Order: sequence, then C-alpha cells, then structure tokens
Amino acid sequence: KYNEAMQKYYKFDLKTNTPEEMAREFIQADVKGILMGWDAESGSGLPKLSNDSLAQIVKGFPDAFIGGFAGVDPWKGEMAIKETERAVKELGLMGLKFQPALQAFYPNDRHFYPLWEKCAELKIPVQFHTGTTGIGAGLPGGMGIKLEYCKPLLLDAVAADFPQLTIIACHPSWPWQDEMIAVLIHKANVYNELSGWSPKYFSDALKKEIGGRLQDKFMFGSDYPALTHDRLFKDWDSLGLKPEVLEKIFYKNAQRILGLQ
Repeated sequence: KYNEAMQKYYKFDLKTNTPEEMAREFIQADVKGILMGWDAESGSGLPKLSNDSLAQIVKGFPDAFIGGFAGVDPWKGEMAIKETERAVKELGLMGLKFQPALQAFYPNDRHFYPLWEKCAELKIPVQFHTGTTGIGAGLPGGMGIKLEYCKPLLLDAVAADFPQLTIIACHPSWPWQDEMIAVLIHKANVYNELSGWSPKYFSDALKKEIGGRLQDKFMFGSDYPALTHDRLFKDWDSLGLKPEVLEKIFYKNAQRILGLQ
C-alpha cells in the first residue's frame, strides 16, 4: 500500500532496480548520487534497509555514488547511538537520514537529544524529511501517518541547542515553506535540500530565496526514482536562474556543506 500511494502521488511506475541498474542510470545522467538509508521499524513496522547493505552499494559503485546517509531508528535509544557510531566509523557513511512522519517522533523532543549530541560529536550532518509526504497520501487516514512531525519549525530548537550540528531539511517543506525560510534565515547551521518536487511547483517565495539571499543554503536533490534527473535538470533550467546560482544548487553548496571538496 505504501508503494501504491507513492506511485499515485508522483504519477509514476515504481520499479525496483538492482544496484547495478541504479548505478548505470546515475552514470548516464552524469550525476554523483548520495544514497539514503531507512530504519522506521518502531514507528511503522516496516523492515529496515541495513546500513551494511547501503555502504556496500556506495563502495561498489564509486563512479555513481559518493556517499550514503545511514538510517537509524531514533526510538532504539542507546542502540541507535551505537549504530550511528558504527555506521560512521566502521562503514564510512557520511551522516544520518530521518523521516519523522514514518518514524513517529518530534525532532525537538529532548528524549532524542543524546542522539543529536552524538552526531555533533562525530561532526556529521543530519537530514530530516520536512513537509508532506507521498507515503500514505490519498489513503484513509493517510495510513496513520501524521504530518505534524515534519514541520520545519521543529528543527529550530535542535539547531539552537546544537549550534555545531549541520541540519539539512529535505524537500521544499510544503505547506510550511515560509516557516522553512524563516529557520534558514535565522539559523546558520540549517540548510535545505530540494528533492521530491519539480522546481516548477515551488512557491514564488521559495524561488525568490533560491536566487537571492539564501542561494548558499539550498541543494539539489532528486528523490530518485520518483523524479528523473533529465526532467529535473530541464525544470531547473526553466527557472531562469543565473548560471552561477545553478552551479551552487547543483553541486557547489553540497561540496561545502557536506565537506566534499
């Protein structure tokens, strides 16, 4: 049902590619990908993607992928902290990725602060899904998924309490785009990765900030395979942004923010 809802939401046929097929598509698109892990066992009951498998794919296809963000279930307490350290120090993964709606947690809940403290100690970036989600969309009760966990303002307190922690909000944060912009302006350690949407559908306020005062805060993302790289590149080009701004969005900001230079 999760996959069916996603296909309807994005209007595409969800296919399960092998790592080889996925790597081939990235190479053909001239894209260096960063892969995302998944562990929402406590919040959703869904099986996790092991971080070992994620790291193996990244290492197996260096021409296609430059890194991976580990998936950690925040409800697993000390186990989550230990897995974070293992994923970074032993597996070579570069950060953590969370989906608060599926994992059913508020990022600013102090119960999870020891995990953010560990991330700050390890000097790794942390990604949080923000805004609505295609998972469960259009189904009765949204399959029990609550969007309130994904409000961008929930990241504000985390950024304030952990000023050395690099926080990346994923997606355009709709319907709270103005809220996201406010946090980006106020907190130097918060950034926004814009995957999952064609830029044609960004709000006017977001488009203005991308080409203006916050152009150093945004990063390109695809949400592959929901959106193809060819389509996204064409749609980004259609915004009429200056070439130097597009360079920042496509790779320069990510190089700086993620320490890839």
